Amino acid sequence: MISGEFIFFGLFIVFVIGVLLLDLLIIGRKSREVSVKEAAIWSGIWIFLALGFALFLRFYAEIVHDINNFEDLKIITKHYAPFLQLDNTSFEHSLDLYRKNSSINFLSGYLIEKSLSVDNLFVIMAILTAFSVKKADYKRVLFWGILGAIVLRCIFIFAGAALIYKFEWILYIFGIYLIYVGIKMFIDRNTEEKIEPQNHPIVKFFSKRFRVFPKYVSDRFFIKKSGIFYITPLFIVLIIIEITDLIFALDSIPAIFAVTRDPYIVFFSNIFAILGLRSLFFLLIKVIEKFYLLKIGVAILLVYVGGKLMLHEWLVQIGFKPVFSLYIILFVLSGSILFSMLFPKKAVAS
Repeated sequence: MISGEFIFFGLFIVFVIGVLLLDLLIIGRKSREVSVKEAAIWSGIWIFLALGFALFLRFYAEIVHDINNFEDLKIITKHYAPFLQLDNTSFEHSLDLYRKNSSINFLSGYLIEKSLSVDNLFVIMAILTAFSVKKADYKRVLFWGILGAIVLRCIFIFAGAALIYKFEWILYIFGIYLIYVGIKMFIDRNTEEKIEPQNHPIVKFFSKRFRVFPKYVSDRFFIKKSGIFYITPLFIVLIIIEITDLIFALDSIPAIFAVTRDPYIVFFSNIFAILGLRSLFFLLIKVIEKFYLLKIGVAILLVYVGGKLMLHEWLVQIGFKPVFSLYIILFVLSGSILFSMLFPKKAVAS
């Protein structure tokens, strides 16, 4: 018998595939440069969908793990929310606490992933620029990059959850690593990403082992000439972006495990953030320089979630609630954006 948990996860995957196919076959079937207006509209749509899912969790979170009674609820909270204090006298009250906790954790994870994506976008922009990819082809490259990222994140998240369940001490390793990454990001915040295409190890690897066509061919990844199969430079760019996302996943996934141990909530928050990554990219490339303090804000968040992972038991003992993390994340992100606008970069430099 197929569990309700598996059915819900399957339906969510169908939803994601449906959205991606709609984008590929209808909305984005032609290569063209995306306008700021279009990017802003789609960014708003993705944020609206994420908020809608958070609202769904607030009232129906039990559907995710097919919770039907108090015993089911106790088992799930023991696995994924061991610090959640249930009301043993009332199933309804306990269920409401679980729903609220799931919704808050989803929003916190979504904001963390979204903020970390900003730094990822800097690197993606540097890659596309260094390899002289046409702006009209950005959309296609990012589409397939996002599709690959979804598959890789799914593997990483559920593997990570299994490791945490078996070896809880790994949370402390995640915490130390995130603090290190946050400090390094702060120190290197003004360092520009420099990429030399001809010396890139991925380019060298593919050039030695495959036939690489010497120039871009529209938005195609592969081409056949005179009966010979070639990969195009655009495909190599796609592989580099996939590997870059894989590296960033090493930061973002442990960071979200700082707010919840539920792999499904981690996965849902990751996917909603990734699905909106492409529209966010086209929106931010026009205004990213104005929010120069955002990178500092992301660095602070990494240090915070790293510290939270290392001190999670003590924080529970003193009554630290999940909603506090949401407030801190919102405060840091909004503060870095606000101060970037109040104190423009030129004024600071002068």
